[in-house]
Amino acid sequence: MRVLVVEDERRLAANVARGMRENADYAVDVAHDGEDGLFMAEANSYDLIILDLMIPALPGLEVVRRLRSAGQHTPVLVLTARDEKEWVVKLLNAGADDYLTKPFDLGELIARAKALIRRGKGHAAPVLRVADLELNTVDRTVRRAGRRVTLTAMEFRVLEYLVHRPRAVVSKAELLEHLYDYNWEKFSNVIEVYISGLRRKLENGAAQPLIHTLRGQGYILRD
Repeated sequence: MRVLVVEDERRLAANVARGMRENADYAVDVAHDGEDGLFMAEANSYDLIILDLMIPALPGLEVVRRLRSAGQHTPVLVLTARDEKEWVVKLLNAGADDYLTKPFDLGELIARAKALIRRGKGHAAPVLRVADLELNTVDRTVRRAGRRVTLTAMEFRVLEYLVHRPRAVVSKAELLEHLYDYNWEKFSNVIEVYISGLRRKLENGAAQPLIHTLRGQGYILRD
């Protein structure tokens, strides 16, 4: 999953980005004002936007309004030092999905982020299932037919994205957009390597394959 953090307090932005990378294994981009944040949100594909309310150049509330006016449905979690009811109402009416009042606990932020990403993709429960595959988004474990499957961090990220989009064709370009941040180095066959590893581990002793390749289109996860 790929997250955009828009926060002008650089130390806080760095701490949030580091926490998301280390504890949720998400790819994270950072912007420090509203104009840059809006540009990045419009130019890239994100699974979640974490947005400070009081940022320079363009206030967070206006960023939310412009994203929603442009038809952007990416979940938005707003960070704010204001907890007055009128501001909460304005945020939610503008299209924000959730908010946290500063100061906040990083663990709570990550939990809310995971929940928003799941709901944004149509999943409420933390354990996602496709056929006999179970993926736990909280403790980051995978089981197939009850058997524990040990994956590398990147294999888990690829599988997590596919599980969020079961029975849909996912192109290699889409996977690259959602698994790597703005600074990733482009290796043409990296997705094929992870898919190969996933197939080997998931199909070990299984009756049916789960990940299928549609030549020239991408990959599909189905029974």
